[in-house]
Amino acid sequence: MTGTSDRRAGPDRWRVLPQGAGQRLDTYLATVYGTSRNQVAKWIRSGVVLVGARTAKPSLKLEGGEWISCEPLLISQDGVLEPEPGTLRILYQDESLIILDKDADLVVHPGAGRQSGTLAHRLLAHFPEIGEVGGPGRPGIVHRLDKGTSGIMVVARTVEAYQALSKAFAERRVDKKYLAIVFGAPSPFEGLIDAAIARHPQQRKEMTISARGRPARTAYRTLGSTDEAALLELSLETGRTHQIRVHLKHLGHPIIGDPVYGEARWKNLPKKRQKVFREFPRPALHAWRLAFRHPADGSQVEFRAVPPGDLTQLWQSLSGEGLPLEEPDSADS
Repeated sequence: MTGTSDRRAGPDRWRVLPQGAGQRLDTYLATVYGTSRNQVAKWIRSGVVLVGARTAKPSLKLEGGEWISCEPLLISQDGVLEPEPGTLRILYQDESLIILDKDADLVVHPGAGRQSGTLAHRLLAHFPEIGEVGGPGRPGIVHRLDKGTSGIMVVARTVEAYQALSKAFAERRVDKKYLAIVFGAPSPFEGLIDAAIARHPQQRKEMTISARGRPARTAYRTLGSTDEAALLELSLETGRTHQIRVHLKHLGHPIIGDPVYGEARWKNLPKKRQKVFREFPRPALHAWRLAFRHPADGSQVEFRAVPPGDLTQLWQSLSGEGLPLEEPDSADS
């Protein structure tokens, strides 16, 4: 280790000392890890390295004082993960892609504090060919859902599909719709939340609304409501970290069960009603629909993941009715 970094913050994360100021990120990390700039550049482009909370380019000039995060397992094994057994709810598959319905408690890929038991490990056991697709530790994965969020994901099976889908997500050409059950009912019943999001200045694992943040837009419409809660359909026009959760809190209607951005509004309810809210174990958020151009033939495709039982039961407990969702057209998958 050189005199340009302070690793006392932990094995995965450290602060760049003033002596590191002015260096390119790839040059700096090549010195820190004793490897080539070419190898480091691959890590950086694959998302293994974060500067602050964001990915960066190898050519980024360091100013000193930045926090750098790395995934030592992914680096030491050169991005090779071991397949692990586990069930997958596959909704559709062909030679180019896989559409699956992720369990709420499943982490998508390895990261700080979780180096096994992820969706990525299970995917490799079912589809070993995707080990050569995408970045280290993220085989075939072109987007992600937070732990605690259930629902639909697309995974690429070929390099060509990965490149096409990654570009579609980056250019906002993928239509993503979510369902959320929130405290209270928004007024108006539908609208657009347009509020920039940035990393929280004190709680570094959290995001917050900030004029200095990156633009973020979430459209919402109310599908059903009660005196205590509402069922919302949300469409993402951007894809910021924790965007829906932060925006709904900003709107004044946080997601029920959200341990970070939620609120204990149930404490003001009659005791016989408190249990429904208090005991819901996760954010009541589900990735419902995904529509995009198929990477192989360019045809427009749409897939839906039926809301899981816990979300359905929560709404039943709150409203006395089933989820008021429209039936898919016959052409939908």
